[in-house]
Amino acid sequence: MGCKKVKKDFKVVGMKNREAFANYGSEVPKFAQQFMSRASEIQNHSNTEIALYEPKRDENHLEGYYYVGMIVHDALNEVPSGMEYIEISQEFATTRGRINDVGDLHLQLIKWSDEHGYQKNLGSYIIETYHSIENDMEEVEIYIPIHS
Repeated sequence: MGCKKVKKDFKVVGMKNREAFANYGSEVPKFAQQFMSRASEIQNHSNTEIALYEPKRDENHLEGYYYVGMIVHDALNEVPSGMEYIEISQEFATTRGRINDVGDLHLQLIKWSDEHGYQKNLGSYIIETYHSIENDMEEVEIYIPIHS
C-alpha cells in the first residue's frame, strides 16, 4: 500500500501511560499486553487494536503520553475502570505494511508527507492500528496527523 491523505474518525477505549520516547519500542507492547488482558471488559469493540502517541515536538521532548486500546463501534457512556473513551476526527497521511517494517514505514510516510507539502499537526496523536494477516503475521496502519 502506498501513502495517501485521508480524513478519518476514530472512537477508542484505551489506557494511558507515559514513557521515555526511547523506550517506546519495548514498553508500549508490554503495556498493550496488559490492556489486552482486559479487552473483554469493553462493550462494542471492533477487535482492532490501536495505539495513540503524543508526537515528539523536538529533541528536548524526552517523554510522551500514549494510549493502547481498541476501536469501538459507537460512543460509550461507561468505560471500564482505568480506561478512557477518546474520539478523534482528523486529516492524516497514512500507509500500511508489515509490523516488522514499522520504523521504515514511519520514515517513508514522513518523507511522502514532506514531498507533498503536508505539515505535521503536533497537537494531535500519531495513530497505529494493528491487523492480523495470514501465518500469524501482523500489519500496521500508520496515521500521521496533518494540517489540512
